[in-house]
Amino acid sequence: MSDCIFCRIAAGEIPAELVYEDDLVLGFRDLSPQAPTHVLIIPRKHIATLNDLQPEDEAIVGRLYSAAAQIAAREGLAERGYRTLINCNADGGQTVFHLHLHLLGGRQMNWPPG
Repeated sequence: MSDCIFCRIAAGEIPAELVYEDDLVLGFRDLSPQAPTHVLIIPRKHIATLNDLQPEDEAIVGRLYSAAAQIAAREGLAERGYRTLINCNADGGQTVFHLHLHLLGGRQMNWPPG
């Protein structure tokens, strides 16, 4: 999707500070971090929201989370803890309509989140 900023990042058309990359997903630092470590992990395939997942996308969702665990370990977050979350649609806080997993860490996460 040529108008999707995350698709353009995945295609290498827009620069991003990549911290993870494989055949299904990539992770990059958020430009507006909400924690000392804030990484967005996106599928290369355009999927607008969680509601748009198809059965064949299950491996992609699993990869988002396994990439998050690898990044958290590399960033030194695994032992202390970190948060992962996916926002869905406007009321859920989604502002870019390309599925993405937030990895947040480096500080105490409060509950409830928002």
